[in-house]
This record gives sequence, C-alpha cells and structure tokens, in this order.
Amino acid sequence: MWTIWEADGIGKVCRKLPVQVVKKYELWKSLVRYNGAAMLREFKGFHDEALKGKWKGYRSSRLNLQFRVIYRLDWKKMAVWVEEINAHEY
Repeated sequence: MWTIWEADGIGKVCRKLPVQVVKKYELWKSLVRYNGAAMLREFKGFHDEALKGKWKGYRSSRLNLQFRVIYRLDWKKMAVWVEEINAHEY
C-alpha cells in the first residue's frame, strides 16, 4: 500500500473545486493508495504524464479538462507527494 502526502493548502483548494473534480481526485487517491501510480497509466482518462521544465521530476494526472493534480513519486518509500491541484493552462 502506498502513502499519499498532500502539500499544505490542498484541503483548502479542494473546498473551492467543483464537486465532480473532488470526486475524481478521491478516486485518483484510492487508485494510487492501493495500486501505485503505475496503475494510472492504464486509465486513459487520467492522461498521466511526466512533466518538463520547472516541474521536471513531477508527474501530472488530469482530473477533468481543466484541472490537474501534480505529484512526485518516491519509489523507495512507496509514497506520493501531491504538490498542487491547479487549472491547466492551454
């Protein structure tokens, strides 16, 4: 089982998000907690991908067309650090 750590302020951000985005985030956390982040690649709807530039070393998963969860993995500790949930810039 994986451990999920959330950055300060994630709870506050979630209170401001639409309900369907929060539900998808809860599903995301459940999948990661019990199956690991590799499971996310099997679900095309999450569009899980590695990031570049200032976010190099992090990954992102789509919660809907607008919002993304940005996280990083620690394979040795079997932990996921959620850095932020934000509106994706197109």
